[in-house]
Amino acid sequence: MKTLREIKPGQSATVVKLHGEGAVKRRIMDMGITKGTEVYVRKVAPLGDPIEVNVRSYELSLRKADCEMIEVQ
Repeated sequence: MKTLREIKPGQSATVVKLHGEGAVKRRIMDMGITKGTEVYVRKVAPLGDPIEVNVRSYELSLRKADCEMIEVQ
């Protein structure tokens, strides 16, 4: 299982599955990250948190903990 946190800046990945429960999973889905969505990692902060990604033609910053819940390929 590969998570969004493991993707290097400049690479793209496709969302396979969202892990997590309840409000956290719902919040991630509300941001546009759903199964089959293409995610491009723009950059990662110096300490690794947050991670800036492009999803559905907009920019989004995600915490490391949230990125670990997003399984990609």
